[in-house]
Amino acid sequence: SNPLHREVHQDMEQPLCHYFIASSHNTYLSGDQLLSQSRAEMYARVLQAGCRCVEVDCWDGPDGEPVVHHGYTLTSKIPFRDVAETINKYAFIRNEFPVILSIENHCSIQQQKKIAQYLKEIFGDKLDLSSVSTGDPRQLPSPQDLKGKILIKV
Repeated sequence: SNPLHREVHQDMEQPLCHYFIASSHNTYLSGDQLLSQSRAEMYARVLQAGCRCVEVDCWDGPDGEPVVHHGYTLTSKIPFRDVAETINKYAFIRNEFPVILSIENHCSIQQQKKIAQYLKEIFGDKLDLSSVSTGDPRQLPSPQDLKGKILIKV
């Protein structure tokens, strides 16, 4: 791969909504959507490949522990905590621009609270908890403003 392609050659001071964002769908899957394995390592792979928005499908798991998998299919399940720890480890290795967790939430309130606890515990100061009013997208922070931050989209 051409190392020049890793360099950013554009103005990163515009509101976030002015950019195309490299996104991953069903990030956790190592294969097809019906039968394949769910793996936390898939997050490491796509983040290092430059992806900045990853999908996390959350479901109620056993013993009060939320899991990530493709609902209503035979894909395997992985603990949400493992996914969050992998994202935390690999989010900013290749670049510092923000990572968006696109969370598809199918969890009970109890397990949603567990997810919130893990997000705060694992990401710490990287977690962007500032609220943004959706009225005027021009007021959104820029990628430059959000360097090193994890954003949550639900």
